[in-house]
Amino acid sequence: MLKTSPAIGASDSFKLPNTMIGACSALSVLVGLSACAPTAKDREDVNDTGIGVVGDDDDDDDDDTPDDDDDDDNNGDKLDMGGGGDDDDDDDVGPGDDMSKVIDMLIVIDNSGSMGEEQANLARNFPNLIQRLQNLQNDTGTGNAVADVNIMLTTTDLGNTRCYGTTPEGGDPVTTGCNEKIADGQFAAVGTTIPDASKACTDVCEDDVVIQDDRPFIHFRANSNNVEDVEDKDVNGDGTPDDEVAQALACLGPQGIHGCGLESPLEAMMQALDPNADHNKGDEPFLRKGAMLAILLMTDEADCSIDETQHPEIFDEEGDKEFWEVNPHTEKKEMTSAVCWNAGVECTGDSPYECESTDEPLRSLDRYKNYLNHLIDDDGKEVVMLGIVGVPPVTEHNEEPPYEPTAGGVLELEYRDWVDELYPEGDILPEDDSADPRRGADYQQYAFGIGPGCTGETDNGEFTGQAIPPRRIRDVCESLNREPSEEDEEGRIRCCMESICDDDFSAAIQCLTGLVEVVPPPQ
Repeated sequence: MLKTSPAIGASDSFKLPNTMIGACSALSVLVGLSACAPTAKDREDVNDTGIGVVGDDDDDDDDDTPDDDDDDDNNGDKLDMGGGGDDDDDDDVGPGDDMSKVIDMLIVIDNSGSMGEEQANLARNFPNLIQRLQNLQNDTGTGNAVADVNIMLTTTDLGNTRCYGTTPEGGDPVTTGCNEKIADGQFAAVGTTIPDASKACTDVCEDDVVIQDDRPFIHFRANSNNVEDVEDKDVNGDGTPDDEVAQALACLGPQGIHGCGLESPLEAMMQALDPNADHNKGDEPFLRKGAMLAILLMTDEADCSIDETQHPEIFDEEGDKEFWEVNPHTEKKEMTSAVCWNAGVECTGDSPYECESTDEPLRSLDRYKNYLNHLIDDDGKEVVMLGIVGVPPVTEHNEEPPYEPTAGGVLELEYRDWVDELYPEGDILPEDDSADPRRGADYQQYAFGIGPGCTGETDNGEFTGQAIPPRRIRDVCESLNREPSEEDEEGRIRCCMESICDDDFSAAIQCLTGLVEVVPPPQ
């Protein structure tokens, strides 16, 4: 998470340069980016194929791929899920079986420089996730369902003209174990003095447990799976031996901290769900007709999903810098991650503000909301979502599935400026170097555009960091819920938002699997 200074995740020994040369230097300092050159990876499949065409704001006359600028019905993207290939596994389980839970789970993980501790936290809870999926109740509540599960991981890195030295996944699946990523330098942040985060991997994954077939995702059901056969081992120290599937997910989960600091979790999600992507085609696709779609998004910053071909001015040094903040030390507008908040959210009144997501210049949220809700309302496909994001810690949960938050969390979230007092009276965390000018609230405001949604603190009083409120992700997630109606007296909860500032994500995992358990199977 955001640490004590606006150099996201920077160590306390990091010092503000005496001179900051324009936005390039500012961004490399503030956002953990090497900064200011075109992205190193030109992703042809993002811009020229699949959802890159489907959702891009160009006028492509493909009847099956309406684009965002179609204002006639403002329906955004409505894409066929495609897929539907049969498994070759021996177990006679498939979509529509009353005793089965067929689930396609997409996990999008922030891999920017501030995320080492949070990735470690999530990886420790992945064995818990697998155990809960393997022990889901069937729809009649008479015993365990047969879980038929695909799990695919990707990152929030879509690339950006302000990032270089990273290798953006662009929604593509990650199949590399975290120990291999350590060897490739992925657990060292780009262009900063952030400490190496390799323990996020090695604490749960001594040796990479890898996928054994051509599918770029984990698959398991009943007694079969597609991962390396290894002996059970307690990888997270909870006293329960973890099978090979749990070990594989713990090894695949930590993504490193080498990614772009302008995170795009919503667009990464959309690209991963592209029915034209290779991983969603063929006889064994990730997305399967008749399967529930479960999505987990984890990030500590504001969503920055943007089509730079439509709005290159957002990051343009020669532009009007409409969404840039003034550096209180140079008194000049400079590029920081605040641009993502300012370009995607509009706030009114005084702090605490009333804040709403905007449709421009970031990608319209209709792109994401309409697509996911189209799957629910028109395709009969169930969709649930968990956000592990910058909201206050949840203090109470429903005691019954889906175990949704009932106090704290998003219910207590405020949108406000940074408060220039030491925590807990304010938002400034203690530092060894009290002379560090980054401690001031005015500098934090310049860096992020909005005050923290939460502050993480362990039981022994150590701070784990802070996180920015998830206004755009919240809107997309909550759009999946349904209020009670004549057709559905109870309504339907499909969204769960938990705090990334928690030092244990077990409640978040319980909520996600609770959503999976109580939402009825697709019809």
